[in-house]
Amino acid sequence: MTIPRALLASPTAPAQIAAEELRQAYDWVPLDQAEQVVALGGDGFMLQTLHAMLERRRIVPVFGMNLGTIGFLMNDWALEGLDQRLARTKPFRVSPLSMTAITVDGEHCTLPAINEVSLLRETRQTAKIEVTVNDRIVLPELVCDGILVATPAGSTAYNFSAQGPILPLGSALLALTPISPFRPRRWRGAILPEKTRIGLRVLEADKRPVSAVADQREVREVAEVQVEIDHMRDLTLLFDPEHALDDRITMEQFIA
Repeated sequence: MTIPRALLASPTAPAQIAAEELRQAYDWVPLDQAEQVVALGGDGFMLQTLHAMLERRRIVPVFGMNLGTIGFLMNDWALEGLDQRLARTKPFRVSPLSMTAITVDGEHCTLPAINEVSLLRETRQTAKIEVTVNDRIVLPELVCDGILVATPAGSTAYNFSAQGPILPLGSALLALTPISPFRPRRWRGAILPEKTRIGLRVLEADKRPVSAVADQREVREVAEVQVEIDHMRDLTLLFDPEHALDDRITMEQFIA
C-alpha cells in the first residue's frame, strides 16, 4: 500500500511546473493526512517546510527535490520513478535548536532553528557579548560583529562562511563560531557537545544593539539569548542513497 503523501512546492515557476506534472502522475493527499511530504524548491523552501511542521506540531518525513539554486538539502529532480525512489530512501534525523531571546524591553520570544542561531550587530559599532556554557562564563567579553551556534545540518551554511567547522551529521556536536572577532583576536570558536546550554548576554545592549536570528526569523534589540538542542521535535529528511546528506557534508570539506 502506498504511503499517503502530500506535495508542497515553492511559488517559483520551475517548482510550480514540476508540481503540476507530479499531480498528474501520482496520487496526493492534504498535508494534515500525509505520512510523507515531497517538497519542490531550493534549500530556503525546505527550511520553510520544516519550520511549518514545527509550528503545526505535525512532523513527518520530507523528501525534497531541487528546483532552486544550490539544493544542499534536496535530492535531484525527476518525474519518473518517484514511488521506487521513496521506497529506498535513507532517512536522516535533524535536531533543531531552540532559541529563547529576551529583549531589552523584557519581552520573551522562543523560536526554533534548523541551521543556526546567530547574533548580529545592528549598527556600525561592534557588539560586546558575554558567552556562557552550561551557566559557566567562558568568555567575559567577546568583541565582534556577531556570533552563531550551528547544528551539523547547518554547519556548511553561514557557519562555514564565517570560518566555522563542518560537523559530520550524527556527530552530536554544535559549532560556536564568532563572526569577525576583534577581541580576543585568537579565539576562533568552539565545538561543543549537543547537550550544551549556550548563553549569550549582550553587554552595553542600549549603546550597542544586537539582533538574534533563528534561521530566517529575527528578534531585534536582544539583551540575552539562550540556545540548546530540542530533541522533542526532531525532524526527518529523506535522501536517495547515492545522494545522502551525511556524504554531502563530509565532501564539503574537500571543495576548494
